Amino acid sequence: MGNDWTKEDVYRTYNLQNWGEGYFDVDEEGHLVAVPDKGTHKIVINKVVEEMKTQGIKLPAVIRFHDILRQQVRNLNRSFRKVIEDANYQGRYFGVYPVKVNQMREVVEEILDAGQTYDYGLEAGSKPELMAVLAYNTNKNAMTILNGYKDEDYLRLALLGNKLGRKVVVVIEKFSELSRLIKLSKEMNVTPMIGLRGRMAVEGHGRWKSSSGEKAKFGLSISEIIQAVQFCEEQGLKDAIKLFHFHVGSQISDIRTLKDAISEGGRIYAKLHKMGVKLEYFDAGGGLGIDYDGTRSDKDSSMNYIVEEYATDIVWGLKQICDTEGVPHPNIVTESGRMITAHHSCVITNVIDQVKTSQTSFNTSKVTGEHLIVENMRDLEESLSQKNFQQYYNEALQLKEECLNAFKLGILSLEERAKIETIYWKIMSRINVMTKSLEFIPEGLHSLDDDLAPQYLCNFSVFQSIADYWAIDQLLPVVPLNRLNEEPTLNGSIADITCDSDGKMDRFIDRESGFKSTIPLHVLKENEDYLIGIFLTGAYQDVMGDMHNLFGRLNEVHVYSDPEDPAGFYIEEIIRGNNASSVLATMQYNPEYMAQKMKQLVNQEVVRGIIPPREGVRLVDFYEECLSNYTYLMTTLGE
Repeated sequence: MGNDWTKEDVYRTYNLQNWGEGYFDVDEEGHLVAVPDKGTHKIVINKVVEEMKTQGIKLPAVIRFHDILRQQVRNLNRSFRKVIEDANYQGRYFGVYPVKVNQMREVVEEILDAGQTYDYGLEAGSKPELMAVLAYNTNKNAMTILNGYKDEDYLRLALLGNKLGRKVVVVIEKFSELSRLIKLSKEMNVTPMIGLRGRMAVEGHGRWKSSSGEKAKFGLSISEIIQAVQFCEEQGLKDAIKLFHFHVGSQISDIRTLKDAISEGGRIYAKLHKMGVKLEYFDAGGGLGIDYDGTRSDKDSSMNYIVEEYATDIVWGLKQICDTEGVPHPNIVTESGRMITAHHSCVITNVIDQVKTSQTSFNTSKVTGEHLIVENMRDLEESLSQKNFQQYYNEALQLKEECLNAFKLGILSLEERAKIETIYWKIMSRINVMTKSLEFIPEGLHSLDDDLAPQYLCNFSVFQSIADYWAIDQLLPVVPLNRLNEEPTLNGSIADITCDSDGKMDRFIDRESGFKSTIPLHVLKENEDYLIGIFLTGAYQDVMGDMHNLFGRLNEVHVYSDPEDPAGFYIEEIIRGNNASSVLATMQYNPEYMAQKMKQLVNQEVVRGIIPPREGVRLVDFYEECLSNYTYLMTTLGE
């Protein structure tokens, strides 16, 4: 690292140590590294990108560190096992991974393999997800939890799983599902495993709090739960009720929400057990959060607890209620997906250009007969000093407004307007530098940094790769991959390559205020790649991206650590992103017809003598080549 710029500066600037949870760090050469085992073995992410280039894999791309995925599965299960042992709790922990968080087959397979020794299962919320779960969750000791609204086919598939000897629990979200389930179970001659989802009074905390409480979309009221028990008893299936379930929202940021939920849910479980419902499982649902901004707070993008505390509050809270009520300790189920998958995946993009608000390269030399507004703005620039900058700031604003009004009236020429705006931005840039030495920045000048901040044009789509950022203002960590041994001297925002004005990132992590509109970045060097990583994208972002501008899915590489390998890792699998032909076909275009039509149109111009025959062939070949190419930009910085 540099003498004046240290690791501690990097940590402070990007809050790396907090949101990274030990999985990401910076080395002495200023490279961002992944630390899959949270130990000493480090993978330089830049080296992964270099190896991708040798294999023809273009940026932008998703990099998955599958060792991190496996480590998170172990962390969750070990945390619960330890707390259960320390508490002398009599039930077991049977976690399940909700596949909706990331349905990618490679992700699900990795999670199941890592969780095999813990009997870690899966949760499905739709028929297609259930079909995948039935095929892949083959551990007969692991749970399969089925949520969401269910039709007859969904229920038949669930009962098929029961016939195969699997622990498939149908969670009743709506009372009408229960009668259909029991009817089909008798037709198929199999005893179902029934779960009852309670719509509890406690409400969640954060962005998803509306998914809980008495007005929640899913679940049974207390009266409906009692009716469900009575109906099952009438059908001779009271003992088939195996699980009580509740959910208080995704990304629980405040641990008090969980404590309240366990208090209410635990009492419901205990009272049901006293009614003769021999429940075996207590499903506390999802909600285990991720500290996206690293502030360890109850803000929407953070969490004020750690995994061990989460496990402790569930186990001890439930134990205390059960012991008080004199009922058995149930097996505990949680449906944690965000915590399992978020850290393992990141989006890597390259900066291809800068978009500057303040243009200062236009020639502003004095000429005879120029307008008074131009002269006045130039006088401000020449006499600007540390003593008068606030006064001149206000005067510059007024002159800029006068410039626009005069231009609208036809008084100013286009060149004069350009001169005034150029000088104005020079003045603002100098004033911004002057404010840096002040302990107190005068009102109105706080926004100068943002006004002057360049936009780094990056080769990706916000809508495809970080949908939650655009849709619900989810903060995601952003860090340059290299030059972290140099102090970043510019504050900038990020713009994507879509044609939509919303295609930008202007909310970044700030340790004090929660977020800010710019992020420290380095001055771009000509003909040198500047790479940026967007992290914690493994939960939802991988599977929620849309087809905005027809960019499609990114290239993807799966990385495993290997201390014996000279590079410290190997790329186990490459999944190529969409080409133009495939995304067009998705939207019902016919690429073969399009190529044929373009050939006809070019040939018409060849026959007319407008295009030479040899050039016509090249143009048709070029069009067909573009159909088979990656949808994202092929250019690099400076081109």
